[in-house]
Amino acid sequence: MLHRHLNHQQFTLAAIDDCIARGKRRDWADLRCAALADRAVLEKVVRVCRVHIADVYAQRYHFWMHYAERHLA
Repeated sequence: MLHRHLNHQQFTLAAIDDCIARGKRRDWADLRCAALADRAVLEKVVRVCRVHIADVYAQRYHFWMHYAERHLA
């Protein structure tokens, strides 16, 4: 995914947030593969989602929070 405000394609906190918020199916598939390959990416997903989880309408973040927590357990 090309991030409009980042000059790299690594899964930093900002990139993960951008991917969850604006990403399409293919972007989410890439994030999923990266998360399954690297536990640190899963931990970053939890950190990003924790900020948005109070918003009941932030369904994308709720989905990723549950996904990451399940795979970290």
